[in-house]
Amino acid sequence: MDQKIINLYDSYTHSQISRKDFMKKLAILTGSTALALTILPSLESNYASAATVKDSEVFSEEITFPGIEGDMKGLFAMPKGNKKKLGTVVVIHENRGLTPHIKDVTKRVALAGFVALGVDALSPFGGTPEDENKGRELIGKLDADKNLQNYLKALDFLRTHKYGNGKTGCVGFCWGGAMANKLAVNDPQLNAAVAYYGSQAKAEDVPKIKASLLLQYGGLDERINAGIPAYEEALKANHIDYQLYIYEGVNHAFNNDTAPTRYNEAAAKLAWQRTIDLFKKKLG
Repeated sequence: MDQKIINLYDSYTHSQISRKDFMKKLAILTGSTALALTILPSLESNYASAATVKDSEVFSEEITFPGIEGDMKGLFAMPKGNKKKLGTVVVIHENRGLTPHIKDVTKRVALAGFVALGVDALSPFGGTPEDENKGRELIGKLDADKNLQNYLKALDFLRTHKYGNGKTGCVGFCWGGAMANKLAVNDPQLNAAVAYYGSQAKAEDVPKIKASLLLQYGGLDERINAGIPAYEEALKANHIDYQLYIYEGVNHAFNNDTAPTRYNEAAAKLAWQRTIDLFKKKLG
C-alpha cells in the first residue's frame, strides 16, 4: 500500500487530524470516496484474527486491582497450572484501550513463562469500548498524572501477588510504549521496560532510570523516530543499560498482527524474541 496512505492513517489514529479530514484526504489519495471506503477496512484493526493463544495454553481471567481513585480493570494471565513464583509483566495497550489484540499479547507473555497483567487504562470511564474510535477519544481525556499512578499501582499489585517473584517488567506499544518509558523514569524498582515505537522520556528525566531498557522502532516511523537521537544521547551519558533497535522498512505498529497494512511478521517475531529474552534475563 502507498506509504502516503499509511502515514495519513497514522496521523488520524494519533489525533492529528479529524476523521472527516482523514476521509477527505484518503479519497484524494485513492482517487475517489468509493475507493477510500474500500481501502479503509485494510487500514483498521481486524480483531476477528486477534486470538493466537488458545485458552487451553494459559490461565487468564478478568480482574480488578486498586487504582489511585477506585478499582482498575485488567486481564490477568499466567502459564496453565502454574504453582511457582514467576517474574511479572505489565502489558500496556495502544491508544484505543485494552483491545482483543492486547489481551492476546498479555496471554503471549504468560505463555512465555511470566505472570502478566494487561491494564485497562480506560477503567475510569467504565473500561475499553468496542468502538476503537471512541477508545481513542477517551484516551485523550485521561488525567495524565492519575493514569501514570494507576500503572504504578499495577506494578505494586504484581510485586505482592502470590505467584510473583517480586521482579517486575513492562512492555508497551505506541501510547503504551511512551508509558513504558514513563514507568522506567518513575519506578526505581522496575527491572525491565520494553517500549515498542513509543515516545521517548525527557532527556532530563533519564538519570532516574534504573531498569534495563529495550527500545524498538519501525524504520518508516518518522514521527516517533525524531526523538531517538536525544534520548539515546541521554541514555549513553547516564550509563543506562539499554538496547535500541530500528527495524528498517517497517511501519509504526509493526507488531500489531490485526493491522495487515502495518504488520511485519519478520520484524514482529524478532522484536518479540528480544522482548522475551530480556524478561527471562531480568525477571527470572
